[in-house]
Amino acid sequence: MTDRSTTHATFTLERVYDAPVERVFAAWGDPVAKSRWFAGVKDASSQSPAMELDFQVGGTERTVGTPQEGGPVYTYEGWFHDILPHERIVLTNRIQRDSELISVNLVSIQFTAEGAGTRLTVIDHGAYLDGHDRAEWRETGTRDQLDRLEGELVARPSAGAE
Repeated sequence: MTDRSTTHATFTLERVYDAPVERVFAAWGDPVAKSRWFAGVKDASSQSPAMELDFQVGGTERTVGTPQEGGPVYTYEGWFHDILPHERIVLTNRIQRDSELISVNLVSIQFTAEGAGTRLTVIDHGAYLDGHDRAEWRETGTRDQLDRLEGELVARPSAGAE
């Protein structure tokens, strides 16, 4: 019999981006831009974004990938519960490894003008299941995504407006 467990954890990440709130917020709602920084797809094109994204209250987002050839398939699915343009996004998400549910999270993202830039605050409350996912792994992954978001904003001054 498999041992079952649930570990609960919360982490908060803050970043200040040298871009106005409108641009940072737009990068969360554009499937092509988000494919590059969230899903980490370097060659995402406007014809075939790697992320399925319906950015509206009640909408969903989904990405599927394998970190290493021959490894397990990870499926990320999210549901938008609240979107207040240029202010906040609240969503829940889950991650599956192959067909096994490994975590469920509630995430809020807040956008605050700071000078000519944007302070982004991500608060993630997670339930990590049966030792297959961990808060520290999710926090590291989210940090990596926020680094790529910064790169997206620098590389494409009109990010999210494609």
